[in-house]
This record gives sequence, C-alpha cells and structure tokens, in this order.
Amino acid sequence: MDSATSETRTPAPDTRTPLRASADNGLKIVVVGGFGVGKTTMVRSVSEIRPLDTEEMMTRAGEDVDDTSEVRGKTATTVAFDFGRISLDARNVLYLFGAPGQERFWFLWDRLFSGALGAVVLVDTRRIDDSWYSIDRLEKHGTPFVVACNDFGGPAFTTEQVRDALDLDPHVPLITCDARSRESSKLVLITLVEHIRALYADPARATRQELV
Repeated sequence: MDSATSETRTPAPDTRTPLRASADNGLKIVVVGGFGVGKTTMVRSVSEIRPLDTEEMMTRAGEDVDDTSEVRGKTATTVAFDFGRISLDARNVLYLFGAPGQERFWFLWDRLFSGALGAVVLVDTRRIDDSWYSIDRLEKHGTPFVVACNDFGGPAFTTEQVRDALDLDPHVPLITCDARSRESSKLVLITLVEHIRALYADPARATRQELV
C-alpha cells in the first residue's frame, strides 16, 4: 500500500500498572504443570506488567522430542520460563515464574523452585497423568502447593475424582480455573497464599506435608 493512502495507526496504550519503586519485599511463586496446560497463559492473564516469556515457535524437528498428540493446536512453547509481577501493597510484590512443561527442560525446575514461597500445579483433566512429575518434585522440595484444573472443556470429573487420581493429600487445595481469566487466575493465587498462611499457622500440619 502506498504511504500517501496508508492508514496511520496509534498504538493502543499499555494500561498495566507501572512498577512501584518503593517495593522491597519480593515473594516468589512458581506455576508448573505438564506440556500445554496453560502456564504461560496464566502468567500473562494475571501479571500487572507486560510479562517476560521465552516462547519459541514449535517446529517439525521437535515432534520427535515432544509429545504433541494431545495439544494439536499448540504452535509455540516455553523454552526457559515465563515471568510476571503483581503488587500486593506498597512494600510487597509477588513474582510469578512459569516453568517449561516439556520433559527435556525439567532440569530447570529445581532452580525455579529455589526460594519459592509456594507453587500452583495446573492440570488438564484430559491428561491427568502429566501432572505426576510436578507434584512429585514439589513434595520432594517441601514446597507448599495448590492444584488448579484448567478448563479445556474435557471430561467433567469431580474434584474428588481428580483428587483420587492424583492421590493428593486431603489438606492440599484443589480448585477449578480458567487460566485465560485474570479474575480466575487471581483466585488461584489467593487460594495458594491462604493455604501457605494456614500452614505457617499450624507448624505440625506443615511438617506433615513435608513428609508426604
């Protein structure tokens, strides 16, 4: 199109909240789960800043490495981690790290778990078995976590059926969510923070979870 007739477009304003210079206490939360369960989507939906991600286009070469049979519509994948931020108040901020889901990147998880206050395990109920590794690693690290079933329109399992399938401790919160929704993702994080607060209020309960 010729420049004389081309339409001049004004970039949409970024309405996200700017970083607070006064914040001095960072709390780290990690979002983990299997390949394609919505970790990047959750970080993007809830972060108050433009999130940092390391998504790369998936190629045919990766088909021999990653099982894409259950995520046919997926065209990009996280190769390191996603990062977002939420200001809790003038002094406290929450840092969100989304872990890569493919098995070949699992070696990064231990580093991401280091110093984490807690974690969210995202589950696709069509592929529940993909969640086992996440839960196993968190339990070995003694990291408090909640489980959130991301809505992909799959089989309508009850929370108790999912709890039984994952062999979850009765004290681990299990909720449903839509990772695309900011309000739904915020509710998941609130559930995690309340769970962590309850663990700190009951040291005996925290010890039991670490021994699971």
